Amino acid sequence: MKTSLVIMAAGIGSRFGGGIKQLTPVGPGGEIIMDYSIHDALEAGFDKVIFIIRRDLEEDFKAIIGRRIEKLVPVEYAYQELGDLPAGYEAPPERKKPWGTGQAVLAVKGMVDGPFLVINADDYYGKEGFRILHDYMTEQMRGESGVYEMCMGGYVLSNTLSDNGSVTRGVCQVGEDGYLRAVTETFDIRMEDGILRAFDAQGSPVTVSPSQTVSMNMWGLPAGFLDELEARFPKFLDSVEPGDLKAEFLLPQIIDKLIRAGKARVKVLSTPDKWYGVTYKEDRQAVADAIRRMVEAGVYKEKLFSNTL
Repeated sequence: MKTSLVIMAAGIGSRFGGGIKQLTPVGPGGEIIMDYSIHDALEAGFDKVIFIIRRDLEEDFKAIIGRRIEKLVPVEYAYQELGDLPAGYEAPPERKKPWGTGQAVLAVKGMVDGPFLVINADDYYGKEGFRILHDYMTEQMRGESGVYEMCMGGYVLSNTLSDNGSVTRGVCQVGEDGYLRAVTETFDIRMEDGILRAFDAQGSPVTVSPSQTVSMNMWGLPAGFLDELEARFPKFLDSVEPGDLKAEFLLPQIIDKLIRAGKARVKVLSTPDKWYGVTYKEDRQAVADAIRRMVEAGVYKEKLFSNTL
């Protein structure tokens, strides 16, 4: 069974201080975070990579990573742009950012014909998650019969915090059967004076536990799910209030609605791996130090792809 790795790399990265954070070197051989995700995904058995990027990043993106990866695995590109909307819709002139992860994933419609794994470009997920999800996607995600069979990499919240600022996570409720019951986008999560603080979309405090399962946008999805995104995107646009320039069509919220409607079943595949990511400019050194430790421990080679770098 063919399986694709879909990497969402169109984010503007405003909190990173204006740089293209997805293309920041963190490895001893000049590798970026995506190199490690692709390495681990290929090792797990994925056989195609689709990068979702902005067209204004295309030249830099292909020069820094795309053309190297093309030597290892088939590569395709999808493009997320603010103006990529259904017929009859226009983006407000004042809006600057695209419409979120749901719009990003919708960009790969027509490019996959089997299960695909979605990840963020600027997150290091660890080896185990790719292996577990690939095995589940190829061995147990069978058929759709009115209900979308999906899976998700489940991370421990305390393993996904940044020392340099707050993070946004999809906080999960998981049943005893291991299936996702609900996922709630939760904002400004940070450890402050030994207390874990978090807020809902309205800015009200919410209680979260360090051991809580969270989503890191690592979703195993069937190709048919893209039809669902395509049908829901116009409805989302209709619901955006006039003057709201920040509303986003978010993957966790869409999946949550499908679960509540009985149209999706999401197996949560827990991993003990620690997340590393470049959310803030100051995170880069922490990620580089972690990669160096893994190289010294033999987890990765000094030069990850010696024939491409």
